[in-house]
Amino acid sequence: MARRGQRQPAARRNAPRNQRRVRELDNEGIIPVLARAVREVETAVQRGSVMPSVRTKFQIVALLVREERARVKADEDSTEAQRNEQLKRLDGVATILAKTAARDTSLLQLLAEDAEVSPAGRSLKREMLRAGGVEPPPEPVAASQPDATTSAFERRVVPQSVVARQLANPFLTPDFSVAEKRQVSPRRLATWELLGPLFRSFEYGGASSCMDLPEPTAQRMHSVPGDLELMPHQAKVVAAAAAGHRTFLLADEPGLGKTAQALLAAQAADAYPLLVVVPNVVKTNWAREAGIWTPNRPSTVIHGDGHTIDGFADIVIVNYEVLDRHVGWIGDFGFRGMVVDEAHFIKNKSSQRSQHVLELSERVRSRVARPLLMALTGTPLINDIEDFRAIWQFLGWIDDKKPLADLMHALEETGLTPADPGFYGAARTSVIEMGIVRRRKVDVAADIPARRVADLPVELDDEEGRSIRAAERELARRLVSRYETALATRTSGSVVEGIDHELVRRVATWEREDTNSANDGENVFSMMRRIGQAKAGLAADYAAQLARNVGKVVFFAKHIDVMDVAEETFAKRGIRYSSIRGDQTPKARQKNIDAFVNDPDVAVVVCSLSAAGVGLNLQVASDVVLAELSWTDAEQTQAIDRVHRIGQESPVTAWRIIAAQTIDTRIAELIDSKAGLAARALDGSDEEVSSSADVQLEALVALLTDALSESV
Repeated sequence: MARRGQRQPAARRNAPRNQRRVRELDNEGIIPVLARAVREVETAVQRGSVMPSVRTKFQIVALLVREERARVKADEDSTEAQRNEQLKRLDGVATILAKTAARDTSLLQLLAEDAEVSPAGRSLKREMLRAGGVEPPPEPVAASQPDATTSAFERRVVPQSVVARQLANPFLTPDFSVAEKRQVSPRRLATWELLGPLFRSFEYGGASSCMDLPEPTAQRMHSVPGDLELMPHQAKVVAAAAAGHRTFLLADEPGLGKTAQALLAAQAADAYPLLVVVPNVVKTNWAREAGIWTPNRPSTVIHGDGHTIDGFADIVIVNYEVLDRHVGWIGDFGFRGMVVDEAHFIKNKSSQRSQHVLELSERVRSRVARPLLMALTGTPLINDIEDFRAIWQFLGWIDDKKPLADLMHALEETGLTPADPGFYGAARTSVIEMGIVRRRKVDVAADIPARRVADLPVELDDEEGRSIRAAERELARRLVSRYETALATRTSGSVVEGIDHELVRRVATWEREDTNSANDGENVFSMMRRIGQAKAGLAADYAAQLARNVGKVVFFAKHIDVMDVAEETFAKRGIRYSSIRGDQTPKARQKNIDAFVNDPDVAVVVCSLSAAGVGLNLQVASDVVLAELSWTDAEQTQAIDRVHRIGQESPVTAWRIIAAQTIDTRIAELIDSKAGLAARALDGSDEEVSSSADVQLEALVALLTDALSESV
């Protein structure tokens, strides 16, 4: 039985009936989500820990059980046996609810028909529905409000800088080649339903899911700014764009540089202005990468209502979450290229973000004959291929019912129909040559380092982020005050022009050693902990994306509360995880290690840096997320070496999450510089290997020096 709001994948339709029934009833849909949630409520009540969040979860589980029961009973597409099985499982959840309410009778009032559902409850209900694969219905609009469509339009904005650009250039350059688009009149395939066979052609497998790419020229390999250099597999995609190819489903595994490939492909195709739609967690990184790879093309990031964007930028970066506010002006902006990162986010065509992305793609294609359209995703193509229906539509390969002109022409050229044995292989090749590019780390191992650390800057643009930056400014002011006091009371009589760097270092040393400084404000230690807490959700969200793309991921954090946030995030995403903490018994620790290493369904292991930084072999993964910075490169290296060790067959990437515009960035730079000193010391030089105290001191020195420089 297909879940609500989703089309049943072709592979699932062809599966044996019993196998399909077991998988769908036991592992998919809303019922497993309810079962997990009700157990969490039961455990909390048994412990006597009935927090408001537990009461909310109890109420929402009860509501969803009631709704799901009504839906199952009314489902005429299911057999009676299937309905009975699902009703039996719902009864099990209801029984646990009843036993839990008997233990704490205050919960009974939440079961009343007129019980009010809080905003937090409505939000939790939507999260649980999405976790069960169901797109939540739109929230009802109060009678005093306009209808939902009107409300959506009222939320739309036009930033002032965009208005300025439109006034400066009110007429977009016409593209007369739009009228010359190839029109294909289907011949032998005119009466065939083709989308189903196209999707099924990928389920039959094949030698490769990568189009033929041209070999890059030596000039192309080195046509990047500064001392940067493209890796061969990256240069091939850029060469294809330079040769005229304009649509790409770039499905390389994470760590192979898809961002750089997209930016340089846009440059090769002169696809400016370029629109980039990304998840919130990576939009700051996209801006940074644009500055590195295409420094002559200014980029801008849309935050909120877009008050700070540069309307004259060549690259406009927007995250899915605010796209609804900007879709109006973006559609009229005149973009000649569009990149969608983590493109599997749009697989549900009924979701608002998918509809906005598809609308923008259609508007770009209606204005420009051959725009550059790139969908980036690390998700393997062989899994649930019909999920890529929306991506193919974004790229202009298909519409809701049929292949569009270019793909139809390629299918006609095969001379085959779905009734011919060779059709599926030929059709698969035709789709791949439209622009599917899929490389794994092991395929291009010679191109990339065996181990690398990739920084992922994230923007802390919420209230906590603003509070952290304010605390950092306060710490800087306190340091300046101590410096000025020391300068005024100095008895040596010596005078130093400009900043007295020796005194700066002494003031920083006093601050580091002054254990009472926290009484008057934040110190560098508490600030780093707050930063770790603030970016915990973003780090976990990125780890969840990696887990869905490449499989197993190792997640490292310093503090327990950061680990707690990560585990809550994975649970909400329906991602199974295990945990390695310092308070575990040896037996529990080994059980969790074995679960991660041996159970293919356990996708993430959440590790404490102090408890799991040494003595573990986790090489079943090749991706590490460092949610918090270590104070030493050695601690960071020890964590990465849990994965990068003898026997590892894939290149290892450690994703270091950095809070932009905070002291986090400075500390990352210091750790890297100290790592260079340590490497030289190990090679036999006279340099001393730095300690964590060195990094803490240097961070304070840098903070005070920057503050004094700004005041000059």
